[in-house]
Amino acid sequence: MQNVKGTNDYFGKEQALRKKVQNTLQELFELYDFDGMDTTLLNELELMTSKYAGGDEIVKEMYQLKDQGQRNLALRYDLTIPFAKVIALNPGLPFPYKRYEIGKVFRDGPTKRGRLREFVQCDVDVVGIAGPAAEAELMQLAADVFGKLDIPIVLKWNNRRFLGEVLEALGVPHFEKQSVMLTLDKIAKVSSDGIRAELIDKGLNAAITTAILELIAIRDLTFDKLTDKYGLKESVGAQEVLALQNLITSIGLEDICQFDPFLSRGLSFYTGTVYEIFDATYSFTSSLGGGGRYDSIIGQLVNRDDIEYPTVGLSFGMESIMAMLENRSTGVPPSPVVIVPIGDTITAALRAAAQLRNCGIRTSVDSGGRKLRKLLASLSSKGIRNIIFIGEDEQANAQVRWKDMTQKTEKVLTIQEAITLITEQSQLLREV
Repeated sequence: MQNVKGTNDYFGKEQALRKKVQNTLQELFELYDFDGMDTTLLNELELMTSKYAGGDEIVKEMYQLKDQGQRNLALRYDLTIPFAKVIALNPGLPFPYKRYEIGKVFRDGPTKRGRLREFVQCDVDVVGIAGPAAEAELMQLAADVFGKLDIPIVLKWNNRRFLGEVLEALGVPHFEKQSVMLTLDKIAKVSSDGIRAELIDKGLNAAITTAILELIAIRDLTFDKLTDKYGLKESVGAQEVLALQNLITSIGLEDICQFDPFLSRGLSFYTGTVYEIFDATYSFTSSLGGGGRYDSIIGQLVNRDDIEYPTVGLSFGMESIMAMLENRSTGVPPSPVVIVPIGDTITAALRAAAQLRNCGIRTSVDSGGRKLRKLLASLSSKGIRNIIFIGEDEQANAQVRWKDMTQKTEKVLTIQEAITLITEQSQLLREV
């Protein structure tokens, strides 16, 4: 018996760290005034495979199933399309509307470190803001999240409308732009020969393929060089890039946010700005998060192509973040206090535990009946620092015997005095 490939069970210290990371994300999401949401895991297959959803490559990785009524269903592969569905089904929601969601998604794709088939995504989305302010605020949020997690990042960004204008200037037919963007998005992972082979396989004109490869080969290709080379200074996409670039500079994020003229992201629904987050040391190669603007999905889901719902989102990759943090001890909550009743003192032990918990101190009552030497050895091996013994003498005197396993000290105290010492100890650890 074994787990399904690409799935994991989480418990103990690993689960404690996962919850700590998720709590950090949630605290910052709410600090930025995002409201929580919980969308459906199960969705109609038609929704998840629609041309407004994730594109052919995602459809290949989708888990599909039928219910007893033979209805075609699918497990969500991200949190964006289910969110778009919620907005489409609830037209009375006030805009701008900001939501966050932390939940599991499923993709039947290749697995590697930081990439699973059942995994957690942590998303924020804003509906109702058309300009670059929403994108810049999400970039601020990303900087704050990874700063809080002590992970140095680079946030690479681009604009798909602008990239489309560059491809048109190179002669790429309109109907091929989406496909060519998906190939260019692989530049960091695929050699120039691999890019050439993909473009040729798509049936792209040889001269256009050569022009694309020559463009890719230009060192330090900046936004200004691109707009000058192809006369795109006044294009719509270029103006969007310029507006966001000015905002990034004005709020002091230019060191973290780097313009990447070939970034397009794999999902087909992005309409403007796109961004992807990476470990700044590049020791971890998988993306730590990504997102972008998708103004067309919601209107198209309700068959209103004439209405745009300006929307931008950002997704944090929980599994990639955990892979970055897996060797760190930081962020794990302090070990719990263990209360050990000796003799007929279980009532006093449970009362003491209630008082500790009411003060926010994680507490466990041991009732295993193990010999004291074995119990102490077991608790020490688990890294338990604080043990409270309650024997019949302590019970009679309304006291407890507190043992600090790290300092190798013992004191007889009231439960309130023990709470004060344990709280001060935790505060000192946090400061360190």
